[in-house]
Amino acid sequence: MTFDYKKEYKELYMPKDKPTIITVPKMNYIAVRGKGNPNEENGEYQKSISLLYGVAYTIKMSYKGKYKIDGFFEYVVPPLEGFWWQDGIKGVDYAHKENFNFISIIRLPDFVEKEDFEWAIREATKKKKTDFSKVEFMTYNEGICVQCMHIGTYDNEPITAKTMHEFAKENGYELDITDTRYHHEIYISDPRKVDSAKLKTVIRHPIKKI
Repeated sequence: MTFDYKKEYKELYMPKDKPTIITVPKMNYIAVRGKGNPNEENGEYQKSISLLYGVAYTIKMSYKGKYKIDGFFEYVVPPLEGFWWQDGIKGVDYAHKENFNFISIIRLPDFVEKEDFEWAIREATKKKKTDFSKVEFMTYNEGICVQCMHIGTYDNEPITAKTMHEFAKENGYELDITDTRYHHEIYISDPRKVDSAKLKTVIRHPIKKI
């Protein structure tokens, strides 16, 4: 049976639509950094997604070729995620999406080592005739966070975030977004296929004890 991270790690990918506090373990990702409005057609963000999936599926389908990854098992590619911030702003200014900085990420299975990632970059470059040099191997230890499943458009996220921050404060925590701890979104729904009012997005914010 194909391993599905969303089903096996529901606490990370399928939380309820009420805030919870979670300690997120260290994980490896493929990542692409960029800047700009995520809705811009052919913008940096859209290109980053294409690069990520090119590498993610090269790794996923590696078992069908000559290159063998130790410990490999068949799996569903985990959902697309993103770290977001704007220079000089605490929180998010949705009126100026052109000022977004982002790191687009997809989780890697634990069996994928740095050398496997480097093989996938070479293989994807060769097969797709595309420059994958922007894609990096990223290890991130997110730590303690407050999170919630947001239902609806991305522009309405501040309503969910406010509820999360109030819940964290009630439980003795405060927001801890810094230069290395980010506003985090996990895209459970595909906006091309799901009505915007029904989109499911995990919102996760780093916190610390007051």
